[in-house]
Amino acid sequence: MKENSDFVKINSISDVHKLLGLPKPLHPLISLIDTTKFSVDLNRFPKSHVLNFYKISYKTKLSGKLKYGQGYYDFNEGGLLFAAPKQIIGSHEEVMDQEGFALLIHPDFLLGDPLAKKIKQYGFFSYSANEALYLSDQEKDTIFAVFKGIELELQSRIDDFSQGVILARIALLLTYSDRFYKRQFITRKVINSNLLERLDDLLDDHFNNEKPLSDGIPSVLDLANQLAVSPSYLSDMLRSVTGQNAQQLIHHKIVEKAKEILSTSELSIAQVAYQLGFEYPQSFSRLFKAKTNLSPHEFRNSFN
Repeated sequence: MKENSDFVKINSISDVHKLLGLPKPLHPLISLIDTTKFSVDLNRFPKSHVLNFYKISYKTKLSGKLKYGQGYYDFNEGGLLFAAPKQIIGSHEEVMDQEGFALLIHPDFLLGDPLAKKIKQYGFFSYSANEALYLSDQEKDTIFAVFKGIELELQSRIDDFSQGVILARIALLLTYSDRFYKRQFITRKVINSNLLERLDDLLDDHFNNEKPLSDGIPSVLDLANQLAVSPSYLSDMLRSVTGQNAQQLIHHKIVEKAKEILSTSELSIAQVAYQLGFEYPQSFSRLFKAKTNLSPHEFRNSFN
């Protein structure tokens, strides 16, 4: 472990076991901690810490709140959470009565396998804690079965096939998680519709009040912060609901606003570009043509 003024960096899975008062892990690069079988005092953990490995955890019961990534999450309902290496995790209030699973995977365990690259493509590893995956009873059974399979393999005699079997089960766990998140985006239509409406209002306010002249083009990060969600969650939710990610939605709003200005004013193309927040008119023209198959000049001329 390495201490910092703001957090403690935990480099190895063995360090986690030591902090929790557990026996050494069965494998130095991967561990499945099942706290339904024994009591774990999370208060022994540093208040704020950074793990140097992946963490996939399911909390079945937890009172209090936990800072996880960018937000604080009330765990009373339980949920499946994901954290990538080097994310800050820490307690916000006293944490008690925790039960669940925690799968810890060091990146070195994935070396040489396609999963080493694919795991970085799952956006939910950078979701905030309030964007946890809530599972139905049937989905819980499915996820718990995968956790159990990993646990049994770790407890069996390690041989030439062990790593391949565990990697296959991790890949299956991530595939199920991706599938269930897609379901969650659909079933939480009221929440997502409200988020989409707020995003649309933010973009309208930005482009209708000359904010681009001072603030430029809004970034996905800026919009996500204003909506109190993570950029990855925002883009994945939008892609699921609208077929477009957050960046594409911003571009769509820019093009629609550009059409309005081009068809109702005599501003030059450069002036339109600057009014929309572009530093260079050429960048605006390229985006407009890519989205409409017409240059701004051609679009304007079509009204004459």
